[in-house]
Amino acid sequence: MPKSLLQEQFDQIDIYLFDQLLKGRIAPGMAILDAGCGHGRNLVYLLREGYEIFAADVDSGSIDKIRSLARRLAPSLPASNFRVESVERMSFEDASFDVVISNTVLHFAQDDDHFEAMLQGMWRVLTPGGLFFCRLASTIGMEGQLECLGGRRFRSPDGAERYLVDVPILEAAAARLGGEFSDPIKTTIVHNQRAMTTWVMRKKP
Repeated sequence: MPKSLLQEQFDQIDIYLFDQLLKGRIAPGMAILDAGCGHGRNLVYLLREGYEIFAADVDSGSIDKIRSLARRLAPSLPASNFRVESVERMSFEDASFDVVISNTVLHFAQDDDHFEAMLQGMWRVLTPGGLFFCRLASTIGMEGQLECLGGRRFRSPDGAERYLVDVPILEAAAARLGGEFSDPIKTTIVHNQRAMTTWVMRKKP
């Protein structure tokens, strides 16, 4: 079947990121980084609408796809906006972005130190007053259904092994970073499979 108009415009954008657009928190003229961008499911609309888009991913194939997407939808953007880099070691300058998107990235942390390095890497490039949008797997609402593999790593009922956070971890991280919650922490539970949490905050000026 051909794509609908909505599919053509927004592709497979995360519904909770779409919510931030509807709330006016992501607006034209902002510099936006998708940290751990994958194949760019969250960037189609933003590229098409002329946002200043940057992306980083450790997988070179993903960045090739983003560059191809940008050549089609936003040909004025330089290829150097899209970089093969891990989120904890990005070469972008400090305080470069009005919005940092971290969608299903942080739960790939190997341990506490790796999680902190990834988080600090993304926070470093966010401008004061900027918006941090994060979706990640968590233990919230899944208590008793997870197999602990050591530390914060768990095996979920869906079989995936991930680094999983909880509310105290997110609250402590926000306080440590100097972040103010823009929305309450929200968690979607996929019955008998996993829990996905939305974490949205601003960097204090």
